[in-house]
Amino acid sequence: MASNIQVSIYLHNRLLRDSIARILSKRADLDVTAAQCCQTTSADAVLQDGADVLLLDSLDYLVGPAKPVSSAAFRTPGPRRIFLAMEDDPSDFIRAVRNGAWGYVLQDASAADVVNAIRTVADGQAVCPARYTRVLFDYIAMHTEEMPNTRKRARWGLTRREQQLIPLIERGLGNKEIAAHLHLSEQTVKNHVHRILRKTGAPDRLSIGEVCREPYTAAGTDLGTASKVEVVRVPS
Repeated sequence: MASNIQVSIYLHNRLLRDSIARILSKRADLDVTAAQCCQTTSADAVLQDGADVLLLDSLDYLVGPAKPVSSAAFRTPGPRRIFLAMEDDPSDFIRAVRNGAWGYVLQDASAADVVNAIRTVADGQAVCPARYTRVLFDYIAMHTEEMPNTRKRARWGLTRREQQLIPLIERGLGNKEIAAHLHLSEQTVKNHVHRILRKTGAPDRLSIGEVCREPYTAAGTDLGTASKVEVVRVPS
């Protein structure tokens, strides 16, 4: 006979915390092992909790600047973390996933959604709003496209954000679309594009991708180890 799922609740809102504890206590396969306020519990204590699943309602509590916790700690065996009652913010969702979240449940979720999320995560599966799967696909696609050319783009002195723009520009996205994708203002994107054009010498935005893909060498010297060398363009 399978043992019950052990759940610890660490939420700031007392009413929400008590309500979820009552809901879970009525499920025969779920046991609430703790129901505490985040503000009175240290990050170390949460990470050492022996429950199967943790319910949390704040990214800042575990990965924010006030109480930093190494992201490596999230990847070690231990409780699987579900971020609960979260705002509808894709950037926060990506931040949570990068720091080891197994589940991400929005504020408008029902009690049944919460219970299903706990059972799904305990079973080794991840949970997020259906529309956020596209956010994950876009995030992975953007970083996959970026990786092969990162070193070459760095030679232009491009910032990380400017490098992120290049694959989106290559897809033909306009400034407004890029701004929505990266959660930036349209003017900020325009400024980034202007700096990319200036740094790379590309004649227009349609040429940026082509310029950044051109291979470079340093008269037989590996650019990965070169310090001050004359960079020579090699015809493709």
